[in-house]
Amino acid sequence: MIDWSSLDTVFLDMDGTLLDLHFDNHFWLEHLPRRYAEQFDLTPEDAKNTLIPMIMAERGSLNWYCTDYWSDRLQVDITGLKAEVSDRIGYRPHVAAFLGALRQAGLRSVIVTNCHPDPLALKLRRTGLDQHVDGIVSSHQLGKAKEEPAFWQDLQTLAPYRADTTLMVDDSFPVLESARQAGIGQCLGVLAPDSTQTARDRHPEIPCIHHFDEILPTLQQQRPLPSAG
Repeated sequence: MIDWSSLDTVFLDMDGTLLDLHFDNHFWLEHLPRRYAEQFDLTPEDAKNTLIPMIMAERGSLNWYCTDYWSDRLQVDITGLKAEVSDRIGYRPHVAAFLGALRQAGLRSVIVTNCHPDPLALKLRRTGLDQHVDGIVSSHQLGKAKEEPAFWQDLQTLAPYRADTTLMVDDSFPVLESARQAGIGQCLGVLAPDSTQTARDRHPEIPCIHHFDEILPTLQQQRPLPSAG
């Protein structure tokens, strides 16, 4: 599935890949509409009917992921509201073991996320995820979402890489397709980003897994620990 021996860099999505997407889905689909309804004296159903089409219209753009954009547009404190349900932030299965194996194998691991810096900081405080990788890049630093082809060229300024020796792991098929078009050597999809939902169908062309334990054995076989001697 993955040729680990040919890699030197692993780019990792965060939400839905390393962290359980349940937090984000719960926030946007349940918590935000409830708090928005309270603030603007709406029924929860009316709030959802107002918010969800508005949010979905921005899907795939940087605005979709931008806390500042939604705070201004909706006149609510998105970061503060996210903090109210931050106890739902957590790792997906086998992530710690996988990140540890990447480090032991001598592979450089960089989180490449569309997450805005404010919720990113909240998630790092809750999880300590930044202690397990070699770097983190938010697409907001580049002003382009990962879905945009130009993102991958601009990423070289913050996390220089050789495309042919790089793996991108993400739960978003559009992001993976964008990475492939930009020449990223290998891509891997995640089918079960939200622990409370059923897994999605596989991508017709991109290899996919449900959890990282499916690829840990081949990683450890193809990238054995250096000998002590």
